[in-house]
Amino acid sequence: MALLLTFGTVLLVAVLLSERAERTVLSTAVLFLGAGLAFGSIAGPPEERVVRVVSELALVTVLLTDGSRVSLGELRRGWALPGRALLLGMPLTMVFTAAAALLLLDLSLPEALLVGAVLAPTDPVFASAIVGRDAIPAPVRKLLGVESGLNDGLALPFVILFLAWAAHGTYSAPTLAAEIGGGVAIGIAVPLLTIALARTKAFGASEPYLQLGSLGAGIVVYALCSMLGANAFLGSFAAGVTIGTVSPRARRAFAPLGESLGELLKLGALLLFGALLTGGFLVGVGVRGWIFAALALLLARPLALGIALLRTEVAWRERLVAGWFGPKGFASVVYGLLVVHGGLERAPLLMRLIGATILLSIVAHSSTDVPVERWYRKRAAAAPSDGEVQPGP
Repeated sequence: MALLLTFGTVLLVAVLLSERAERTVLSTAVLFLGAGLAFGSIAGPPEERVVRVVSELALVTVLLTDGSRVSLGELRRGWALPGRALLLGMPLTMVFTAAAALLLLDLSLPEALLVGAVLAPTDPVFASAIVGRDAIPAPVRKLLGVESGLNDGLALPFVILFLAWAAHGTYSAPTLAAEIGGGVAIGIAVPLLTIALARTKAFGASEPYLQLGSLGAGIVVYALCSMLGANAFLGSFAAGVTIGTVSPRARRAFAPLGESLGELLKLGALLLFGALLTGGFLVGVGVRGWIFAALALLLARPLALGIALLRTEVAWRERLVAGWFGPKGFASVVYGLLVVHGGLERAPLLMRLIGATILLSIVAHSSTDVPVERWYRKRAAAAPSDGEVQPGP
């Protein structure tokens, strides 16, 4: 009950400070993380069952919501830059992060690749802090928005693969294929059947209940995947993409509910995550661990995206901004918790590295969106207007 009281209190404080947070470097994410650190220091870490249930529900909801924002038809029309970031930038981020882990730390190849996969996704909530600022050039905002909305689901198969490799020294291709393929198949089939029934004369969804239809489909997908041994996370993402592509009406109706519910669960997961990072947890990271965390943010992501955006019309300043704003957040938190429960002998070490990188990212990225926006506004104000006569060389 003390944990619930803490969450409710911090939620009210976050609501009261939300307007100020949009105009300053104040971050609600840091607020919940800090509250979790304080709670864990006083009351000890939360129960494992609570952490796991909240995190799984949050990830399922977020993947369903993120997927529902995607329309494959719309995505094809504006795919150029986000496609480079997702199909080239994200794998390179995994590789560069894993390389830093191998150079600095005593990790095996599968363990290093697992850490790289967990830290590859960018967080759509933290990215929205920069995506929602009009002063930032539109191509950068679109790239970051699409990328952060899709890479959670795209990184998950790599996490599953490397986790199996690190835990068992090998992996069963047929088992993984059944788990991944089954999740995707269920995630596509359930929404398709629901939408098809809604379009018949015998059925029909009213507007107030339409938003609940997408949520209901997501719950059915999660339950079926759990019962049949398929991957519920990939199933949820596939269900969201199916809804967003096949039924724009259902996507629009579900958006407010999905975003609110997902945000609430995310903040709860951040509070629980902060409560885990207590006592000797961060001390155990070590100097090399903190250097790794810094390199993962300052080198791996910017270098990977810089390579991905070569031979594009994106100016170097915008490449730097897009490369920097790859915040690690909620998906990495939950994937890190999968590592904890994945049967790895050195799971505590890996979780310390993942936790240190996420913590550093939340503080750094949530504190730089406002300064970057101000810099762009000053640059725009200083630029001559279209009718102004330029001085000669």
